[in-house]
This record gives sequence, structure tokens and C-alpha cells, in this order.
Amino acid sequence: MSDKDKPVIDEYSGVETTGHDWDGIQELNNPLPRWWLWSFYACILWAIVYWIFMPSWPLVQDYTRGALGYSQRTVVTNQLAALAEARADLGKKLLANEPEKIVHDKGLLEFAYAAGKTAFADNCAGCHGSGAGGAKGYPNLNDDDWLWGGSLEAIETSIRFGIRATHEETRFSDMPAFGVDELLEKEEISTLVTYLQGLSGQPITEPEVLEAGKLLFADNCASCHGDDAKGNREQGAPNLTDAIWLFGKDKKTIYETVHTGREGMMPAWDGRLDPVTIRALAVFIHTRGGGE
Repeated sequence: MSDKDKPVIDEYSGVETTGHDWDGIQELNNPLPRWWLWSFYACILWAIVYWIFMPSWPLVQDYTRGALGYSQRTVVTNQLAALAEARADLGKKLLANEPEKIVHDKGLLEFAYAAGKTAFADNCAGCHGSGAGGAKGYPNLNDDDWLWGGSLEAIETSIRFGIRATHEETRFSDMPAFGVDELLEKEEISTLVTYLQGLSGQPITEPEVLEAGKLLFADNCASCHGDDAKGNREQGAPNLTDAIWLFGKDKKTIYETVHTGREGMMPAWDGRLDPVTIRALAVFIHTRGGGE
């Protein structure tokens, strides 16, 4: 045997090297631990058994079913069907009862609350927030300030048909753009805004324009918001005498509202959610604390 064919022993570890060298670093010929090898072989065997018995290989439009014919999709489908069947009676009962009677049935109320909470998280939280606290331009559903009414029936109607949505029965209100449409001059809008701030109890820096603002309000706003400015739920007109303002109550924001108008939209969920889910949503929102 020539010298080059003789095994080279690493002088530090006493282990034979493979002959591979990287920048002076010799690769040792250490065998893999026996436990590791047996684990590796067991995994290979397990993979082969799995391929035979379980669905594992994707095909162009399907997949191999395996000897057991197991399908997780089928299992989930059956579970959902069983759950729907179990809830069917409660769902029928939920629809059969008048909304106001549901709150007096503990079992039905708990069912509606649980289903409504899930539906709210999936469909409503994106705008109204996970806690239904709302944001600028998106109503807080926890308070008792409702543009269209806070009864269970009114809430369900808003959810079902939406506000300014595409549904033929959608609720609709129109806040004119007094500035953009040149219905009022800039000075008149500013005077009106000062009067509106006074209505809601905000500090007034120009009390001398309040009388003129009152006249402007009577001529341009009272037909929707009422002579007392407390709003009109038949038209979705907000109460202007409280401290709750959907877009903000500072002078700049109110001016923008009067000048440009507001056209927020609430989607119509009729047809997108089933009637049981819509009613459950109404119950859940009603129980948030702001329902009437």
C-alpha cells in the first residue's frame, strides 16, 4: 500500500480522516450515531407506510386517496354539517321569536350572543373595531347614540339593508355639501358652525354671530335635524345638541362636514349573511351596552 493510500489519522482526536481538506481543516470520518441511523430508517419506513395508507400525492386535479380512503376535508365537512344540524332548532327559534322577546330567553340569548360575537369579529370589527368602539366616521356601537334607532328591530334593519348601500331597501340620508354646491357662502358656513358648537355646549369665541347662525340653521338644517336640533331617526339625522360627533366636534371638522357633506356607507348584509346570523348579530350589538 502506497503512502497516499494509507489512512490519515488526525493527531488531535485520533480519528481517521476522509482525505478532504478545507483550508487546512481535515474532515473526520466519524460515523453517524447508531440511534440517529435507526431513527432515519424508521422515518423512511413510516413515509412509505403513510404513502400507502393515507392521501399524500397531489395529482393534476385531485390527489391519491390512500388505502384507508381518509379525507380530512370530508371529516371537517361532516363536523360542520353536524354542528349546523345541532344549531338548526335554535336558529329556527331565534327567527321565530320577535327580537324583543329574545332577551328574555336565557338559552336563546346565549346562543345568539355567541354566534353574533363570531360574526361581528369576522364581518364588522374591521370598521367598528374589535370592541365595537368605532373610530372617526365609524359609529361607536357601545353608546346610546343611534342615528336610525337602537332597538333590536332597528339594529337588525340597519344590518340587513345597510346605509347608502346598493340594496333596494337600504336606508338613505343625504347631508348636503353646502359649500361645494354653493348653497352657502364661506362666511355663512363659519357662522353656522359657531352656532352648532354652541348647541353642543362647546366654548364660543364669537357669540355675536349666534343669532345669525340660528337663522341659518332654521333655513337650512332644521328640516332634517329638527327645530331643536335633536335629530330625526326617520332620516338618520344626528342629534347636534350632545357631545357625540361621528367625524369630530372641533370647528375645522364641523366646517368640513357642512362644506363638503358626508356620505359614509354601511354595507347591506342581506344575502351575504344568512337570516339567523343577521339576527344573532343584532342581538350581540344590542347587548354591547348601547342598545335600547
